[in-house]
Order: sequence, then C-alpha cells, then structure tokens
Amino acid sequence: MDILGLAKTVSRRVEEPLSELLSIARIVGNPSTPVLLALSKGLVEPTYRLTYLASISGSGVLGLLARRPCDLETIAERLETLPSDREHLRAWLDMGVHLGDFGMREGCYRLKSVTARALALPRNDAIAAALEEVVRFHVPALLHGPKMSKEGLRFSLGDQDGAVIARSTRVVQPFVERAVARTLERSAPVRLLEVGCGSGTYVRYAAGLNPRLSALAVDMQSEVADQAAVNMQDWGLSGRVEVRQGDLRTLDLEPQFDLVTMHNNIYYFPEDERVDALRRARSLLAPGGKLLLTTSCQGGNAGLEALNLWFRYADFGGPLPEEAALVAHMEDAGFADVEANQLIPGEQFRACTGTNTQLALC
Repeated sequence: MDILGLAKTVSRRVEEPLSELLSIARIVGNPSTPVLLALSKGLVEPTYRLTYLASISGSGVLGLLARRPCDLETIAERLETLPSDREHLRAWLDMGVHLGDFGMREGCYRLKSVTARALALPRNDAIAAALEEVVRFHVPALLHGPKMSKEGLRFSLGDQDGAVIARSTRVVQPFVERAVARTLERSAPVRLLEVGCGSGTYVRYAAGLNPRLSALAVDMQSEVADQAAVNMQDWGLSGRVEVRQGDLRTLDLEPQFDLVTMHNNIYYFPEDERVDALRRARSLLAPGGKLLLTTSCQGGNAGLEALNLWFRYADFGGPLPEEAALVAHMEDAGFADVEANQLIPGEQFRACTGTNTQLALC
C-alpha cells in the first residue's frame, strides 16, 4: 500500500466514527428526541407490557406456563394454532421474551418476570381479569370515542365478555362481602334474589353466612348464568340456589324475597329506566324486605372514569350513577330508610340499602 492509499484508509477510519458522533449529536440536538425517549420508556413500553400481560392471561398461556415451562409445539397445541401459523406464534411468544415476562431455557418458554408470576397465582385471577378488561374494553372507548361520536356508534352487550367481567369485578369482593355481612340476617330463614349474579360468588358467600338461606340468582347473559349454575353444583349449593338467565325488568316472580342484591350492575340500566328497575326490584320484596345495591359512582379514579366512559357509549346502559342521584332514585322507587355508605376509603364505591315498607305493585 502506498503512502497516498494509507492516508486515504486512515482518513476513512477516522471519518466513520466522527460521522457517527455527528449523527448522534444531531439526534440528541433534536428537541423532539427527549420527548420520544420519555414516551418510549414511560408510556409506550409499559403499554406494550400491559397489553401483552392481558393477552397471555386471556389466551390461557399464563395459566399453562404457571404449571410448567412449555415448548412451542405444546403451546401451539393448547391454543389450537394452525400449522401454517406456528412461526407467527413463535414471534408472538418471543415478544414476551423481549418484554421480559418470559424466559427461554432448553427450547421451552417459562414465566420470568415477577409481574407475570404474580398474575399466574389463583388468588390474583381477578387482577389478571381486570387487566384484560382494561385492554379489551376501556382502551377502545378511549381510542375510538371521537369516531363513535361522529358516526353515532355504540358498544353493545355483545362487545363485553361476561366471563371476564364476572372475574374482574371480584377485585372489590372483600368490600362487597363486608356489605353483605352487614345486611344479611344470619339466623332466620332468608330468601335471596341476586340480580346480575356473575360467577355467583356473592350468593355463595351469603349462603355460607346463613345456612338457612335459599336463593334465586339471575344474569342477563346466558353464558354467565350457565357458568354460575356449574359453580353452584361444584360448591354443593345446587339444592339451595337456583340459577336462571333473566332480566330484572321481565322476571315473572311473586313478592317473596327477604333480600334483593344488585352488585356492580345498576349502570347496565339506562339512567331514565333506573327508577323503574329499582321499583321492579322492590315489587319482588316481601314487606320489610331489603335491597342491597353496591356500585362504583362517578368521580372516582381513572379506571372508574374509563368504565364510566364505556357505559356512556353503550347502547344498553348508562353512565355510572352519582351518589345523590342514586339515593334519590331509590327513594323515588318507594324504598324507605335509604342509606349510602362508602365501602373503599378514598374511592367512590358505595353500598346503598333501602327497605320495602309495603307490598309493591307494578
């Protein structure tokens, strides 16, 4: 190599790192760069993780890997993946490795992050379902609200997954159970009607408090009612608890119940129909019977406001109630001694009770 060639080679090797440094300097000097980096680390990556955690929970992969590490073929078989899409599934699983929630050892995927392993615990199933609810239901309301308002689009009951909602509402289970324990007569025979029974867990709790209790549990969604019936069988309560698919507004029943409970579902009724729905609930109570209604109210945390937004865009319900309006609705429906009590300190979650002082007629 001659002196001129050597000089050119050295010049190129010096220019390359200088060029890279200049490029980095230009990027760092761009006023948008700090914003981009902050969004990426502070919002974008956590959003990806939240979505991924919800997906592995809803798909069953979280539960599968909680039992043991699995290879691609085992996971593909469990998910009934098309043979032509096995490599797509591998890319999806590898995303979990990239995000840090999965690890890879000897060709098998395993749960790695503290978050993924915690969500896989049975006692945290309600939290896993709540994450799925956020991603599947709350995010679309935030993302598509302007378009829905422009085109008059609405969510329907079919846009919900009743099983996921039934699981996710159990995050407030200890507080609802406290309200049930305060209201339920423990020694005398009690005939309970639960409206919107979900999985049936609150009926189960009430039956455990009072061995002389019998109940009718109804839910508007048939698949939810079917699962509740299976649960009652598994819990040994099928002889004491009847489960039906049904709507409070059309139930053909006698005024025979000592207690009607409505947990986390008053917003499934439009605002202008709530008094009638509550009046209908009162008509099913024997004289002296009580209504126990637990619900989130407006003015709560961001999660409750997102739920409120979803129901504002629903074609079958309405916004979360305001506490004062809900109390007024119960009084307008004919309930006496109406009270609203805070269940969760610092949060807009209430237990409302009222008494039927006479036989209601509809």
